[in-house]
Amino acid sequence: MRTAATLGGGPGIGIEIIDSGSTAESAVAAATAAVAAGAEMLVGPVFSAQTEAVSQAVRVPIVSLSNNASLAGRRTFVFGVTPAQSAQAILSIAAQRGLGDVATVVPPGTFGAQSAAAAERVGTALGLRVRPTLVRSSAEGLVAALQASGPLPKAVYLPAADATLAGFAEALRGQGVQLLGSTQWSSLDLSGRPAFRDAWFAAPDPLRFAAFDETYSQVAGSPGGIITGLAFDGVELLRILGQAGQLSVRGLTRDNGFTGVVGPYRFLRSGLCERGLGVLKVGAGEFSLIGSTSV
Repeated sequence: MRTAATLGGGPGIGIEIIDSGSTAESAVAAATAAVAAGAEMLVGPVFSAQTEAVSQAVRVPIVSLSNNASLAGRRTFVFGVTPAQSAQAILSIAAQRGLGDVATVVPPGTFGAQSAAAAERVGTALGLRVRPTLVRSSAEGLVAALQASGPLPKAVYLPAADATLAGFAEALRGQGVQLLGSTQWSSLDLSGRPAFRDAWFAAPDPLRFAAFDETYSQVAGSPGGIITGLAFDGVELLRILGQAGQLSVRGLTRDNGFTGVVGPYRFLRSGLCERGLGVLKVGAGEFSLIGSTSV
């Protein structure tokens, strides 16, 4: 993240990179020192516990790199790619392509619960038939469970890219359902994996993200993923608002929003963020862009 933040000419005048450490206490110490030195806005930290502690300790706007939407508040803005943003992108394309019957399968845990709730909310708003979520720790009996209330759905949304994903995908291989994934899939190497062939997943629009990721990879020696793009976009956000003299909640929530390498985005007064994403199709060793959403 430090490497990403220094690309594009570096942080520049008035922007500093400070290590938040690994605990809530170290993050608070870093944040309070920054504010005492004159910081008018903070980008980061990444983790939920750190963000929550920092938001209680300082009185300047915080743009957290966490994807935990529950952190959003009057001065705390959630900049990470949230389950709701992934669901909005992938289910919008599903609706446009006539996949009106969708089931969501998630593993136990907070991310799964948030993803399922987002899929139900977004899918219903889009006019889809959203089946009751299946929460499962393994793929055993998955197809039978999906058939319990009738024929298989037209699409199955698998948002979690954890150890359960490969088993879920393999169980659904050849069943005639369209696999859908979240931005978490972006961190996986899906090439050469037959179970994922022709699957769709939400991701940063490659037209914006590819050039950044190539530059980052050349500097860092390895691909960085979405979090590095967010770090880069966070520095650019500070630069834009700093140059305009708008390092404030009002500046963050401007009507026309912003454009970053992860995609276009706009902050809401609630602290949440609307974000445009692409939807990619898995091919034979490559991905193709089949659609995108805007803000």
